[in-house]
Amino acid sequence: MATARDELLNKIVDEVAHRGLGDRSLRDLAVAVGTSHRMLNYHFGSRDGLVTAIVGEVEARERAFVRDLAGTVNTPAELVQTLWRQLISPEVLPFVSLFYEVVALTSRGPGKDFTLAWLTDAGPIADKLGATVGPGEARMSVAVVRGLLIDVLTTGEVDPATRALDAFVSRLD
Repeated sequence: MATARDELLNKIVDEVAHRGLGDRSLRDLAVAVGTSHRMLNYHFGSRDGLVTAIVGEVEARERAFVRDLAGTVNTPAELVQTLWRQLISPEVLPFVSLFYEVVALTSRGPGKDFTLAWLTDAGPIADKLGATVGPGEARMSVAVVRGLLIDVLTTGEVDPATRALDAFVSRLD
């Protein structure tokens, strides 16, 4: 059962995915989702706490998608290509942009690891696919997808990045 905090976080993630986070104040975010800045402080402690929660939620959604996807595809290459199609879709691309915006805002100090959870999930996902994926291969796959997503976001061109992804995944199988 979703808590009040979870429901509020979902509203905020949707809001910032469509309008950005930037340097928006807690008051502005609160008004946008129909609550008060005091409620945001209560649930998240501070703006930094809210930003951390946003990143965690967006990442959790994507990892859950990949874990579910692993039960419907046959190879690591197919998994990465299907994930890619989802990430570049018009419905999801605003969340990808949000992820990078939040990474830029929160990565100023140590202790902000945005890759470890993906690497932790890689072993069980590879097992589902009957594949062996070492930590280096998993990290490289995360880095390639993230790099190509930056390319899409900064150029607006999906096709060249998709061709590059296809060249990368042809080496996975």
